Amino acid sequence: MPADPSLLLVPAALAVEAAVGYPAPLYRVIGHPVTWIGALIARLDRRLNRETDGFFRRRALGVVALAVVLAVTGLVAWALEALIGAFVGGWAGLGILAVLAASLPAQRSLHDHVRAVADGLDQGLVEGRLAVSMIVGRNPDSLDEAGVARAAIESLAENFSDGVVAPVFWMMVGGLPGAALYKAANTADSMIGHRTPRHEAFGWASARFDDLVNLPASRLSALLLVAAAKTLEPGARPGEAWAAVWRDAGKHRSPNAGWPEAAMAGALGLRLAGPRVYGTTRVDDAYMGDGRAEATAKDVRRALELYRAALALQFCIALGIALVAGVIAAS
Repeated sequence: MPADPSLLLVPAALAVEAAVGYPAPLYRVIGHPVTWIGALIARLDRRLNRETDGFFRRRALGVVALAVVLAVTGLVAWALEALIGAFVGGWAGLGILAVLAASLPAQRSLHDHVRAVADGLDQGLVEGRLAVSMIVGRNPDSLDEAGVARAAIESLAENFSDGVVAPVFWMMVGGLPGAALYKAANTADSMIGHRTPRHEAFGWASARFDDLVNLPASRLSALLLVAAAKTLEPGARPGEAWAAVWRDAGKHRSPNAGWPEAAMAGALGLRLAGPRVYGTTRVDDAYMGDGRAEATAKDVRRALELYRAALALQFCIALGIALVAGVIAAS
């Protein structure tokens, strides 16, 4: 084991989150780091994003808002990590940091939300639409059974990248502050990074910064899914997964979402993405994968099996890196 327990922060946090997630009673009492960050973003949006200001002033104030959110989040996370290291330290300090850091990746909650879609489809289309409406922004009433299943699988793939792999990557780079800063950027994008009349200017910086910080994780998530498909052969198809990433990922309107979506589509023999309806707006996007479009609840469960295999690979890689770093530090 490493002489410095803090080197094990990432695998410890992943183990805690996989085991217990973020307990609902704790959420009811104190909320969640994302809700705290979201409250700050909402306050800045109300104060700084004035419709009477011009486009470029609103864009500049959006840059200021993002800087404030990152500064506050980073300072709080750094102070917590420093105080725990100074006054607790050792294995007890690792335990406290792991519990705090476990609130940032969303392995368990993502799995549970997507599994609920499969369970809902087993009961009927209405139940499936209701379950998928909890995890996607598109109009569920426009989806048939195959559309609901595809939406759930696409959400699983995309959120594997930005909800799991990205915070883990930045935690490995910068500890608790690194993951917290990523989560702040991602929350800002989800709240104000939209091309709407209110946020097209003010949310520009948040949207572009989120694209930037997700670049490494989107590529890593695709590699993890391809490798996971290899472990699940013949139930999954790693060759087709890699071919879909190579051929289709760059065609997606997002610079990041296409990578895990293409890998997932190829591994499962499906065709994902393509034209979709968000609210009343139709978005024409390229297809990821060249398989069948008629996905079912069974395919959602196959996607979850692939997801679990990718999570196991990620944990093993994080643990291996921590152990190697411990050996190097001790030498």
